[in-house]
Amino acid sequence: MKYRILFQPDEDGVFVAECPSLPGCVSQGRTRDEALANVQEAMRGYIESLRTHGDAVPPPIGEELVELSE
Repeated sequence: MKYRILFQPDEDGVFVAECPSLPGCVSQGRTRDEALANVQEAMRGYIESLRTHGDAVPPPIGEELVELSE
């Protein structure tokens, strides 16, 4: 499955990575790559926990780029 990840640097220069499809699934890292690796690990744990408890795994968020004419 593919999920969208949002990255945002915080005031301390740390990158925060969040997966909107998995509410509360957030991690961080000193670099963007580290934040990505950390959030992927968090996502695996999140999905494993959902399955263990018999809860549905949320589908990835679909998105489409739309061009607006001026």
